[in-house]
Parts: sequence; structure tokens; C-alpha cells
Amino acid sequence: MQIRGWVRTSLIDYPGKIAAVLFTSGCNFRCPYCQNSELVLHPEGLPEIDPAEIFQLLTRRQALIDGVVITGGEPTLQNGLDDFMRKLKELGLAIKLDTNGYRPQVIRDLLERGLLDYVAMDVKASLAKYPLAAGVPVEGQRIEESVRLILSSGIDHEFRTTVVPGIVAPEDVEEMARLIAGAGKYVLQQFRPQGTLVPRFREMAPYPAQMLLEMAQAAERWIGKVEVRGL
Repeated sequence: MQIRGWVRTSLIDYPGKIAAVLFTSGCNFRCPYCQNSELVLHPEGLPEIDPAEIFQLLTRRQALIDGVVITGGEPTLQNGLDDFMRKLKELGLAIKLDTNGYRPQVIRDLLERGLLDYVAMDVKASLAKYPLAAGVPVEGQRIEESVRLILSSGIDHEFRTTVVPGIVAPEDVEEMARLIAGAGKYVLQQFRPQGTLVPRFREMAPYPAQMLLEMAQAAERWIGKVEVRGL
């Protein structure tokens, strides 16, 4: 496990829980609007945190936190992820995984081992536009398989889309909502142009708030709970 950053206490990253947040390094996508470009492109430039240090702190704070969020980068790329999660479970901590869903075999394995309590998966774009959103060639069936695994898992979950002009149009939101129909929660996140991986996205204006609210309303045809974040 390569952990390049962490937040010791968060009240917002794990719904309903007080959690620590761990940031893993590396990613298999190159989303042009990504705001964690250092974790993606140059993780070696960030200090690496010894997992032993993390477990020492978590052990001391067992009475103060309920869970751990493992995010990135893309955590499913990490060697030893399952063993790391198992040790968290031994401390009695709930685990939330943030993932882009491109390694469904890892998600399946973690679910089968009972190591996940909550999964938040990014749905980047409609399947036709996925390479544009991810910045690399994409096999759409991998995304579809991860969606199926999460929907059938029986655990708490959410799907999230950052609504980037030029990548995600209103009709794309409806297509994505159909893909994840029946999900527990769908979150539309406002695009922020600061610090993006591709510089030209830093000059791009976000959608107006009213447009995001209208997209959310359209998505409610397939999903009972749709939220808009970042307005």
C-alpha cells in the first residue's frame, strides 16, 4: 500500500460516520479535469506515509472514529489492499472505498471477502464518451460490470458524476442514470476549474446551478435519491 496523504478526522467523506481518509497514489485514468493530479502523475513527489503509523493512530483513536475512507488516485491498483482492509476490520472500523470502477475483479474480491461497507463509484460519462472523460481508452464492459456488482452487493453505495461541460451533457446524465437504475444514491458534482490536470480546463466555466438541478430532476426517473453537490 502506497499512501501519500491522509485526513485524520472527517465528518463529510463517509455518510453518517466520523472517518479517517487515506489517499493512495497512482491511477489508471487521466481525467483532464482531475484535481488530484499530483497523486496521479507525480506521487513520488509526495511524502509516503508508513501504514504502521496509520494503524498506530487508528488504534489509539478507536473510540473517536467509526470508519476509514480509502480514496486516491485509484485504490484498486494497490498491492495488499485486501490485507490492509482486513486489518482495519480487525479494529472494528467500517470501510468506504472510492473507486473509478475500472477493476471490477478487485471490487468483486473485496465484496466476497466482506471487506467493504460502502462503495462510492465515479461514473465519468456516458459509455460513448468515457475515453474523453477518462483520458485513456476504456472498455465499457468493465464499467458496466462494476455497476452490476455494486447494485447487487446489498451494501450502502453511491454513484457520482462530475458534470463537466463538453464531456457531460444533460442527455448523458439521463443515460448514466439508466445505467445505474435502482442505485441507492446518485450524486451530481459541480465541476471546479481550479488545478485541473489539463490546463485548458482551468479556463472552463461550470454549468449554471439551475442546469445541474434540472439534470438531477431528470435522473430521478430512474433513481430515487439524487443529490447535487458543490453549488
